[in-house]
Amino acid sequence: MKRTSSHPSFDQALALLRAHSFDVTPYAGIAGSVLAGKSGAGAVLVAAPDAKNAEAPAAAFAIPPGIVVKGEVARLLDRGYQKFIKTSQYELPATASQLQAIHAFSEELKLLIGDVSLYNESLGTTSDVYRYDRLMGREAAEAEPAQPWELGAGVDLR
Repeated sequence: MKRTSSHPSFDQALALLRAHSFDVTPYAGIAGSVLAGKSGAGAVLVAAPDAKNAEAPAAAFAIPPGIVVKGEVARLLDRGYQKFIKTSQYELPATASQLQAIHAFSEELKLLIGDVSLYNESLGTTSDVYRYDRLMGREAAEAEPAQPWELGAGVDLR
């Protein structure tokens, strides 16, 4: 017997979001995408490429959840000592209320579209990008490792 999907289709997911007070509008940046927003947070959704699979949700994130700043969904940037809201034009320190709004929004959105809610994400807000200042520039400073059979600098065999 064919198994029925427990996940709604993309159009059903959009109707479900609208029924739960989400603002769903077409997003101009990506073809066939919509901006779903609520309480100052938002995410861009597209139809999932494997929507025919009964186990996969019909909607996928084109842009993950974040705070909406002037119509753009901002990324969450972690610098080790503080989280920042980053758009193409602005980089602002994130407040506790913004982080709570992103967390509540993403949990509710994932529940409604049938996406998987991971344990580490349910504990709190996770960042999109991690840029620790104490690690900046380390990747360029690493020298090529010396081979054991090669002589190092300052070694004289005379």
